Amino acid sequence: MILPYLKHLLRAGDEHSVHSPFVFSLYRDVIREKQDRDCRFDIISELRSEMRASGREIEILDLGAGSRINKSNRRRISQIARNAEKPEKFGRLFCRLARHLKPAHVVELGTSLGLTTLYFSKAMPQGRIYTFEGCPETSKIAAGNFRKASAENIRIITGNIDLTLKPALKELDVPLDMVYFDANHRYEPTIRYFHECLPYAHNDSLFIFDDIYWSPEMTKAWEEIKAHPEVTVTIDLFWIGLVFFRKEQVKEDFILRF
Repeated sequence: MILPYLKHLLRAGDEHSVHSPFVFSLYRDVIREKQDRDCRFDIISELRSEMRASGREIEILDLGAGSRINKSNRRRISQIARNAEKPEKFGRLFCRLARHLKPAHVVELGTSLGLTTLYFSKAMPQGRIYTFEGCPETSKIAAGNFRKASAENIRIITGNIDLTLKPALKELDVPLDMVYFDANHRYEPTIRYFHECLPYAHNDSLFIFDDIYWSPEMTKAWEEIKAHPEVTVTIDLFWIGLVFFRKEQVKEDFILRF
């Protein structure tokens, strides 16, 4: 990912390169804002430290592209917390985005240990988060973390997302205000999950795609999603990509520093 990151740095702009009022405000007041005035993270930080210190091993059921760090299915919880969980600065960003956009329903594909899920939960205590996880063992640990954090607005759907996502969305039948795609880092599943969620999106929905330069497959998926006719605005932050469907916006792709 070094070469794509160097290319990103050469191309990325800041608020001075943005001429869309919507994107300018979002970038200045939410993406680049570091104060997190309305979000409390104490319990999440405590759980992150607890997970990183855990020497317990579990059996991972990996249904995605796998890990670049550890190819074994026996992994320590500390390894998962350090290598699979999104760093804290992204959790804080998701909290700010949720505070700003005020989603009522969030779907997360890929729960892992549930730390990122908790940022959504704390940002929208009156909302509902539906998080999908393929591995039963990590799902159990995530459920325990949700209990410790008193996060009662989270529902975990455990099982192969290839099989659970479409029927669960049909059963829930709610508008998807925000979706975080962090499950299977391959081209075909990413595109399929996007299309399965798309009928539930609306004008103000936000889709967040993780690791858009993780592999050529993920970059191909990102380029195809950007070109989709229902997508109007995308923001490339290298580590993640933000997708909007605002029909009042001129179709435009932004590459910005984070």
